[in-house]
Amino acid sequence: MTLVPNPAEKIIVALDGMNETEVIELVQQIPKLSWIKIGLELFVSGGPHLVNNLRNMGKQVFLDLKFHDIPTTMSKACRQAAMTGARLITVHACSGSKALFEANQAALEGAAEVGFPPPTLLAVTVLTSWSNDDFSNELLIAQSINERVRLLTDLAVASGLGGCVCSPLEAKELRSLNPSPFEIITPGIRLKGGERQDQSRVMTPLEAVEAGASKLVVGRSITQSENPSEAFNSFCRELTIA
Repeated sequence: MTLVPNPAEKIIVALDGMNETEVIELVQQIPKLSWIKIGLELFVSGGPHLVNNLRNMGKQVFLDLKFHDIPTTMSKACRQAAMTGARLITVHACSGSKALFEANQAALEGAAEVGFPPPTLLAVTVLTSWSNDDFSNELLIAQSINERVRLLTDLAVASGLGGCVCSPLEAKELRSLNPSPFEIITPGIRLKGGERQDQSRVMTPLEAVEAGASKLVVGRSITQSENPSEAFNSFCRELTIA
């Protein structure tokens, strides 16, 4: 058997749905955990100091705030986000090339100003909660999800961003067009037989990595488990090629 190199480095645990004390306790329960995701809910309640606390615990932070605004607001927000030391920061690709370019430049400047490594801005393409039917019927967009994801990723690449967020179903095509070190981060990851919850476009961990995903975002399957450390290890074990 050949293991995917450093499987624990491939998994980002999403920490929404808990308070700061619960977050710290959970992180302490998973010794192999390297990457954590702070989303809107947790950031609103915990603030920038929580990012600092987790960095001081040796964790890499994915700050998933999905900025989407006019270019000036986006760039200023991303500058501040980068100054927290977050290594990955999300923006919506549909904010447009000017906003993406200025946000990326501002993030690099903000990190350099306080002596942190340059963060990678990730362009959010189409959320994994959308299905093709919903996409067409509610947004009245004639493109398929795959076509829209490819378009938005191309926009992000042209604007200088270092990665994107997409469902694992789009990862293979995007990886063929965007070789490493371009980051392809995929939520919608489930163990075989696991519940889909509120996500429509899902894959197993190994399927997603084989499709080209750089890192996998996993939330409730780990954080709501009776044994989070064992649940995390289960995802690591699945990253094995027989």
